[in-house]
Amino acid sequence: MKPYTTDANTTRRSRIIKASPIYYGWIILIAGSIGLLMTMPGQTVSVGVFLDHIIADLNLSRTTVSLMYTFATLTGSFSLPFVGRFIDRRGPRLAVIIIASLFSLACVFMGFIGGLISLFIGFVLIRSLGQGALSLVSIHVINIWFVRRRGLAVGLSGIGFATGTAFFPRLIETLTQTFDWRIAYMLLGLLVALTILPLGALLFRGHPELYGLEPDGSAQTKPLNEENFTPAEARSTITFWLYVTASFCVSALGTALLFHNYDIFAEQGLGRDLATQVFVPLGFILLLSNIFTGYLLDRVPPRFVLSAAQALLGCVLILSTQLSAQNFIFYGVAMGLMQGMMGTLGSIVYAYYFGRKHLGAIKGQVTTIGVAASALGPLILSTGKDFFGSYTYIILIVASVPFLIALIAPFIKPPKKVASSS
Repeated sequence: MKPYTTDANTTRRSRIIKASPIYYGWIILIAGSIGLLMTMPGQTVSVGVFLDHIIADLNLSRTTVSLMYTFATLTGSFSLPFVGRFIDRRGPRLAVIIIASLFSLACVFMGFIGGLISLFIGFVLIRSLGQGALSLVSIHVINIWFVRRRGLAVGLSGIGFATGTAFFPRLIETLTQTFDWRIAYMLLGLLVALTILPLGALLFRGHPELYGLEPDGSAQTKPLNEENFTPAEARSTITFWLYVTASFCVSALGTALLFHNYDIFAEQGLGRDLATQVFVPLGFILLLSNIFTGYLLDRVPPRFVLSAAQALLGCVLILSTQLSAQNFIFYGVAMGLMQGMMGTLGSIVYAYYFGRKHLGAIKGQVTTIGVAASALGPLILSTGKDFFGSYTYIILIVASVPFLIALIAPFIKPPKKVASSS
């Protein structure tokens, strides 16, 4: 196999790309969207549905399982910088084949866990491969095929994730009731193997310049003065850390709400049926929010979108402490709007500010921090509940952080690359 390169002077041939009646980036967009959909078995929105079954089957406490989830997710996150560099060096096609194969096997492994050690290993695998690596390669391949239309493309790619958020919890609940939770997880692994594995192998491709194409399908003009930061250069900017901090908040606090979703509803006297129903408006609004935010980011500086999304996160946290049979739909709507805004923003902003050349490595570092945050969030809420006797107090305390970021974000200027940097 030829080594992967981003050198535009090395033109490759692809029958599939040549045969495409439309710009091949739109095919990439569809394939990447399916990749994002298939991360669902490793996402907290799905793990949360399995949570009560795992606790009951293994006879473990909620705090113990939360602790295992935290340590496992943290452990799995350490692999993502290496995954990002592998994607940069060997390309998204080989990466998705390896990642999807291992992820499908990881879901099957979840059906055989028998105690704390195997639960820890299972969590490590599904979090690092599903939430981490498959998300990373799926959004990466879209980012490298679009520049001017990146906002629209990434916004549309959220259709896959939004669809999964709306319908996977109900699918999993049905599977666990029809079979049991172990068989349900193994069936999800089969679904991954039958979808993104063959589609990724067939359709994923590297930079369009390798095939004599321009990003966005333009034949007349070059991409807009794209500055390519190295990972070290990106880390030296305030902009990088502002968005990383905001992503940390969303990953930690949004994940915590989803992980403990059924228990948060139960604490306020609401049953599993309503807790499952909340994902329908969440997913539908997430879909619309992804598309709208992508459209908006092609026209508005990202820092203003960031400010609005963080303010909304604070409102979602407060609303989660005031749930009822009448307002839980508004909670789902607000959560979907916030997740869509931050998801699309986080998928675009690093390519927007730091270029595509080292995007895999930069996003690998960012994704590591995000996955680590998603590990800590559930533990923060479960520990807070143990200490205060309720989720309410700890949620109100942590809600102050996104509100603070919302105030700061509009005043942060875009980064500038120093002239002497390569």
